Amino acid sequence: MIQTVPVPVPVVEIVPLVPVVPPPSDGRPAPQPSYDPLLPRAVCEFALTALLLFLIVSSVRWLVGPDPAAPVAHPAVLGCVVGTVLVLLLTSPPGRRSGGHLNPAVTLALWRLGAFPGRDVVPYAVGQLAGSVLGAWLGGLVWGPAAVLPPVRHASVRADPAWGGAAILAAEAGVLAGFTLLLAVLLGSPGGRRLLPYAVGLVVALVVAVLGPLSGGSANPARQFGPALLAGDAGRLWVYLLGPVLGAVLGAWLAGWVGLRRYR
Repeated sequence: MIQTVPVPVPVVEIVPLVPVVPPPSDGRPAPQPSYDPLLPRAVCEFALTALLLFLIVSSVRWLVGPDPAAPVAHPAVLGCVVGTVLVLLLTSPPGRRSGGHLNPAVTLALWRLGAFPGRDVVPYAVGQLAGSVLGAWLGGLVWGPAAVLPPVRHASVRADPAWGGAAILAAEAGVLAGFTLLLAVLLGSPGGRRLLPYAVGLVVALVVAVLGPLSGGSANPARQFGPALLAGDAGRLWVYLLGPVLGAVLGAWLAGWVGLRRYR
């Protein structure tokens, strides 16, 4: 939105994922959360997602190595690395400014939960997906053939051959549905909101460790978008894009169905 007259914008410190404004002590409804202008926040999402993907490509490059015969690193190790990186990014100043979504499905889930403005969903998602491409490309640029050629292939996730498209879709959707319910619970109290970055890191670490060898363990359209495009693995890309989105919508619906309140 373009403002013709400069207007001071009050800024509330952002706890990762959503800005929090405590309700008044006299019982009146809580004021609407105040956001920084959209463009700087979307740029933060772009930069943070690019950094996340670059670090993921770098981690896979060094854990797996350039030799196709090298043993694949235990998924738990990669899960711990990715989970730790996420916590650091979410609690960084840019992460606190934008909310540190780094995942279009999470942005969608927060909107459906009433914790994020709908007009900002598309700019955030565009920034996240563009950052995914940039981060994966930078990983290939820095590490060269070791990150571009098999077995690393820009860290593009691939499911076990026994898993069909429907099974992957169900797994991706299920993870995001459960994660959205967790968001709804944690957003219900100040103590829960303070735990959000660490809960996100733990959940992602578990998803990578448990589902990584099976469905691929993406659970984030931005996690697979750039790597799959650059690696030429676009055949099942739609599954990794659609599954988390469906899960976010389903999880938000379930949150309302079980009586978890909306946050705006």
